[in-house]
Amino acid sequence: MTMFDFVYWLLSYVIPFLAVLTVIVFVHEMGHYLVARWNGVAIQAFSIGFGRELIGWNDRHGTRWKISAIPLGGYVRFAGDMNASSMPDPDAPELHDPDLAPRLFVNKSVWQRIAIVAAGPIANVLLTFLILYALLLSYGRETVPAVIGEVITGSVAEAAGFEPGDTILSVDGYVVRGFEDFQRYVATSPAREVVIEIERGASTDTIRLVPEPVVIQDRFGNDQRIGRIGVSRNIEEADIQLYRPGPIEAVGMTVDEIRFIVQRTGAFLGDFFVGRGDVQQLSGPVKVAKVSGEVATLGIIALINLMALLSLNIGIFNLLPVPMLDGGHLLYYLIEAVRGRPLSMRVQEMGFRFGFALVLALMVFTLFNDTVFDHFGILR
Repeated sequence: MTMFDFVYWLLSYVIPFLAVLTVIVFVHEMGHYLVARWNGVAIQAFSIGFGRELIGWNDRHGTRWKISAIPLGGYVRFAGDMNASSMPDPDAPELHDPDLAPRLFVNKSVWQRIAIVAAGPIANVLLTFLILYALLLSYGRETVPAVIGEVITGSVAEAAGFEPGDTILSVDGYVVRGFEDFQRYVATSPAREVVIEIERGASTDTIRLVPEPVVIQDRFGNDQRIGRIGVSRNIEEADIQLYRPGPIEAVGMTVDEIRFIVQRTGAFLGDFFVGRGDVQQLSGPVKVAKVSGEVATLGIIALINLMALLSLNIGIFNLLPVPMLDGGHLLYYLIEAVRGRPLSMRVQEMGFRFGFALVLALMVFTLFNDTVFDHFGILR
């Protein structure tokens, strides 16, 4: 690799990826930080990145704000914690300071701890909402009437009873405002049944079908597994309409979009438990960096939109009930709320070790999937 190639790679992939990741991590950790501060928790450090500190300063509350050497995450560490996972350190002097005791995270009520932990993923969801809402109000959206132009002979759609001229009203309960919505709802359900409501003449009907899974290449040459049913329509310039919703309607449209992404993400994860999952679609930091660089070539708006989607997915991932993640903490605290007392430190530590091993294994797998497996086509 020449120096020019390295600089191009750095500017095209690494910097857009780090910019997106830094914003997402900062918002996530700021959610933890703000709710912890509102609940009177003593906060030792707020870090963007892991490892050795590069730049840092102390605020008037005694919190160390810092940027660390490994820019792939971040954390808020409360006083008395052993590590960034909020495991109490039995040897920490803060635990034996009677003046500081009421401000320790470990001494807060279980509901306060639940609120603090849940605040990170919620902040990610709010970031997604604000971005999508602002883009929708600012730019509106281009739509094409959701009318079927052609039904391909021998296709899933023909077998299900679609006819040219059918107007699509909804898919799986999601309102279809344009043909692009219909395409997206079907494409994100490969090999999963979808329920489609149509209007034909003066009557409405409901059609159930299972989109055929196919692998296509996007404009950047990346393989994408999508669902296809075999319908199309010709689009002329006169068919394209710019729709600008009002502020109230835009709230509902944004909430529907977030609900759709969450539902489809859950379905994607669920596919792996029933043997339908495609491991090629699992992405790690290398693939995300590549996609970030590719999307950055489409302009800042496209990159901001990607940031919104990644923020939501990171929020969802963090809510999985796996120790080490926020969802694992929430699981422990909910058990504590039901039992009236926390799980033993031994049980919690075993859970965190299992969670760490699971997350590490997933990271290693996605790294190989992004590089070795993807390059040589081993899993195809």
